[in-house]
Amino acid sequence: MLTSLPPSTRCYSALKKEPIDMNVATPAQNPLGIEPIPRLLWRFSLPAIVGMMVNALYNVVDRIYIGNAPNLGANGIAGITISFPIMIILLAMGVLYGIGGATLFSIRLGQGKEEEAAAVLQNAVILLIGTGIVIVILGMLFVGPLLRAFGASEQILPYAKSYLRIILMGSVFAITSMGMNHFIRADGSPKIAMLSMFLGAGTNIILDPIFIFGFGWGMEGAALATIISQFFSFIWVLSYFLGKRSRVRLRLKAIRPQWSVMKMIMSLGIPPFSMQLVSSLLNVILNKTLMAHGGDLGISAMGIVNSLQTLLLMPVIGINQGTQPLISFNFGAKKYDRVREASRLAIIFSTAVVLVGWIATRLWPQAMVGLFNREPALLELGTYALTTWFLLTPLIGFQIIAGSFFQAIGRSKTSLLLILSRQGLFLIPAILIFANAFGLQGILWAAPVSDGLSFLITSSFFIWGYKNLEKIAPKI
Repeated sequence: MLTSLPPSTRCYSALKKEPIDMNVATPAQNPLGIEPIPRLLWRFSLPAIVGMMVNALYNVVDRIYIGNAPNLGANGIAGITISFPIMIILLAMGVLYGIGGATLFSIRLGQGKEEEAAAVLQNAVILLIGTGIVIVILGMLFVGPLLRAFGASEQILPYAKSYLRIILMGSVFAITSMGMNHFIRADGSPKIAMLSMFLGAGTNIILDPIFIFGFGWGMEGAALATIISQFFSFIWVLSYFLGKRSRVRLRLKAIRPQWSVMKMIMSLGIPPFSMQLVSSLLNVILNKTLMAHGGDLGISAMGIVNSLQTLLLMPVIGINQGTQPLISFNFGAKKYDRVREASRLAIIFSTAVVLVGWIATRLWPQAMVGLFNREPALLELGTYALTTWFLLTPLIGFQIIAGSFFQAIGRSKTSLLLILSRQGLFLIPAILIFANAFGLQGILWAAPVSDGLSFLITSSFFIWGYKNLEKIAPKI
């Protein structure tokens, strides 16, 4: 059910609160299908950018506070860095059902199938909460062996275990809030989606210094602040779909598992999900290789670089999230010119944003690394790692938008290939090969090499797809 009124008589548009007569309304009357693309892209992307930047502060703030804590320092940063691949898996599950479900949700709304859109929402909730419960159980049983397998040394293991054990207890909150936030945006409420991220990250920023320094809880305090903030986000997103603000209402009594819907959600979510899994694998391989060639100091330096890369790319992720409902809705409505325009503008904006951040890493690399820790050895290695790893980062904005373009129109296999090209096809092999040949320097130079190669393959696919959209559009 979409509202308390009979679905045969009324529905809600994607952006307007006013009810529309179902006897005369069509997807073409939805603002997503008729308002100027630049205006829509601004309206949807700006809140997503702000929200993603704030959300990125979850791990970044933890690392800044822990790195500057007298009893934690570089070892604490290394502990979070070792835990990060497992945390990426949590993100991957939220992405699988969140982006996959929101894509199908938007397409169904574009096709005018509001009841089917509601079914997508209901089944996504089942998948998100169910998966979170499973991860809590498995994580509690195997947290120690997992960290050892992911490269934790005996010196770092206590720090990583203290942090991750508590993080995993909040898996249900993390996965569900993350996944459902994509639906809030697809429901036509990008500002509310932004506020949900503000709520979580803001709570985390406030609680971190209290728990870490005030109560002296160290790693456990940082993790506890994170899961409390995720709990508040969890309550927020559920209250949105259970309340009157949502256009497509979540009816708990109407929730029924539908395998066909779940299968479609997972199919559309596989590309971004796979990207997150490969990212987790990349971090494991990177940590192990760094341990062999740079020790705990190398892991700490790369942890800082990863944090700065997260901040640099979060605006692009926000633009991508804001673009997805525009592409998916207009694809469902067969307005292919609008799909092209949205994609083109998103690529321009993403490249410009990344370029600004990249210039900052060229001008003030030492100051950026120094935010996390100012130990001389870590500061020197971190600065070199930052400038080398980021050499061709301006190309990544295009790659993210171009890869997600195919996912948004339902061509999951093409999207999967492009999304995995940078980290899976090129970066992981480059790290292993270059590390054996050139040691720590080879590891760092693997990133710009993979960025250049993946840019070439992504460009060829995107240009072809962009020009032949009508011919390649699949039936969903």
